[in-house]
Amino acid sequence: MFSHVTIGTNDLTRATAFYDAVFAALGHGSFAIGGNYKGYGAADGDQVWITLPVNGEPATAGNGSMVAFLADTRSSVDDAHGAAMANGGADEGAPGLRPHYHENYYGGYFRDPDGNKICVVCHRPE
Repeated sequence: MFSHVTIGTNDLTRATAFYDAVFAALGHGSFAIGGNYKGYGAADGDQVWITLPVNGEPATAGNGSMVAFLADTRSSVDDAHGAAMANGGADEGAPGLRPHYHENYYGGYFRDPDGNKICVVCHRPE
């Protein structure tokens, strides 16, 4: 469905420390790093890029925009949300069931240090 997701930042050092912790909780590492970006996932698969904007303008969070990362287990959702909170994230909804989406939707919501809204979700039963 998609090739990659790009999330803008104004402070690459702060953002990569944040995403290193969140992705570690989800079992994902980094495969690329450069002067103004860091790539997570796999070089030949799903990718998330954290980057300074190419146009040199400040990065801004989109109103109504959110990226959701898949977790294999509910405890991974808890761990990723905890990692986000411990690394400068802002809580947007503690991990828990959201049965109004479906009976096994277990998600946690937060904002990264630049204000981008992120969800981590497990769709599997306990």
